[in-house]
Amino acid sequence: MLANKKEFFYRHFAAITALFVFIIYLITMAPSVIQIDSGELAAVQATLGIAHPTGYPLFTIIGYLFLKIPLPFTTIYKANILASIWCSLGIFLFIKSVLLILSNQKEVADKRKRNKSKKDLGIGNATNDGEENSITLVSSLCGGVVLAFSQTFWFQSTSIEVYSLQIFLFSLNIFLILRAYYSTYVRIINWLWVAFSLALGFANHMTTLLILPFITILFFHKEKFNVVSFKKILLMLIVFIPVLVGFYLYLPLRASGKPQINWGNPINLENILHHVSGKQYQVWLFTSLEAAGKQFKYFLAEFPVEFGYIGLVIGIVGMITAYKISRVIFYTLLYTFLFAILYSINYDIVDIDSYFLLAYMMFAFFVAFGFYKTFLFLKQKWNFKIAIALAFLISLFPLALNFSEVNQSNVHTFEDYTHTILNSTEPNSIIFSYQWDYFISSSYYFQLVENFRPDVTVIDKELLRRSWYYNQLKRNHPDVIKNLDPDISNFLDAVKPFERSEIFDSNLIEKYYRAIMTNLISMNIGTRNYYIGLELFQNEMQRGEFSLPEGYQIVPHLLLFRVVKGTDYVPAPDPNFTIRFPNNRNKYIDFIENAVATMLTYRAAYEHQFNKPERAKVYLNKVRKDFPNYQIPSEMENIVK
Repeated sequence: MLANKKEFFYRHFAAITALFVFIIYLITMAPSVIQIDSGELAAVQATLGIAHPTGYPLFTIIGYLFLKIPLPFTTIYKANILASIWCSLGIFLFIKSVLLILSNQKEVADKRKRNKSKKDLGIGNATNDGEENSITLVSSLCGGVVLAFSQTFWFQSTSIEVYSLQIFLFSLNIFLILRAYYSTYVRIINWLWVAFSLALGFANHMTTLLILPFITILFFHKEKFNVVSFKKILLMLIVFIPVLVGFYLYLPLRASGKPQINWGNPINLENILHHVSGKQYQVWLFTSLEAAGKQFKYFLAEFPVEFGYIGLVIGIVGMITAYKISRVIFYTLLYTFLFAILYSINYDIVDIDSYFLLAYMMFAFFVAFGFYKTFLFLKQKWNFKIAIALAFLISLFPLALNFSEVNQSNVHTFEDYTHTILNSTEPNSIIFSYQWDYFISSSYYFQLVENFRPDVTVIDKELLRRSWYYNQLKRNHPDVIKNLDPDISNFLDAVKPFERSEIFDSNLIEKYYRAIMTNLISMNIGTRNYYIGLELFQNEMQRGEFSLPEGYQIVPHLLLFRVVKGTDYVPAPDPNFTIRFPNNRNKYIDFIENAVATMLTYRAAYEHQFNKPERAKVYLNKVRKDFPNYQIPSEMENIVK
């Protein structure tokens, strides 16, 4: 019976490890939307829309089908579960890949043992084949666990994102490439599967190009530079191109149906190319050596933390081990690791962490090899079972160290913030903002999927700079922009050369853009209440980049500013709302906390201005109670004493 259980574990240890990882992922998974693109991507999957560039057709289609499964959860919770599934499957394939390398190097070591001593071979130093297999298994498992609970990798499992699927596709690509490389049969089918998986990768995210050094080195090392190898590449392209094009045909086909989220409106060849190439984001790519240096310093600072420090040490040991057991594998992993870093640091964005994912995965292979050496060391000090237990405990260090940082299980902040903002407005109101990371992305999900306050029109001020956005507004909110046709037409004519990288007049674009922002108010204020976000007041209005129509002013109204005519006192509701803030903080949570407290303080100052101290106390008491760390201005402190 015991032998059967042991055999079962040996046979299915990768799946068992992935299941263990999945359970931890579920424990730390977000129950709702979180920052940045979470809300938008969930809405895109649920409504079969078109996401921000590069469109992510594979991600959208699979997500849409998964959300149709009748599970007893909210749509966002199901979408987050799918992210956990992708990351867990990625660990399963990663372990299989490590096992593939170690098993094949064992065969090489066995051949060498017949001709030379085992000294310094690194693989094949166990006392017998049974122990050798166990060490290989434990090394693969421990390397997988360290990767699973490294910060950036783990975080992708906590909520819906394209990078969770990309993790799975990276792992699939790596496994299939290694399988083709180690295959003893001269079969083109193995490389055709690689071509198919690469097409799937590019159909999800363009960072798939980072894996090209991995396949290039192993392909040519196995197939050599000859006519036959290039014929195989041609056959791979015959598979790759139709699969890739087939998935991206989703974009124009779906755009023709005018979905509620139709980013880029990829209805024609020009728009498709702009969207698939991520043209609007290319301004942040390869900007300067200074920007690359900044991102590289960030990578170096975060790298030890990623693997819980101990993983870094074991990984360095693993690099030495990899060099000894297989120069080809060592250089393949190293060059791919370096290429992924050097490319990614040239993308000057704030949320750069996910672009380092492949680099972390490459280093995790070294961590697995390092565990092989570590295990041999532990086995010399203690018996075999104790060595296994110690190796596994060491692999859990990242889990213990990163848990509180990654845990999103109690994050309801973005849901509460979005609900509060939408509920603070009257029916059919308009909200003008550009808080994409905190509110607007979330509003896509709650309005379009959960049907929460769909009467409110949320307009993204920054997206008004894009020609395609007006098609989306016309489809979803035709009454809001119906009287702005001349302004929109002028703007579209001015911005077209800019979007085509032709000579353009920036002053003319800015002129018509500002006219649209102002006239959105003047054309709607008679029939709809109009609100603007805190960021518009603090930035654009104070810099003179956005002005209200003549005779109008703004009044603090809970978490927004309300546009009103005249200077009379305008009442606002009591702040009877609750926004839940988690213990683990980040800059996005901090922004919301500061924004809410600031708006309530503005409202208290407004009440004080009209000699209503009791009303001012209502808002300041809310700040004191819910945001004790917020510094209330000294002139307002006397009101609540």
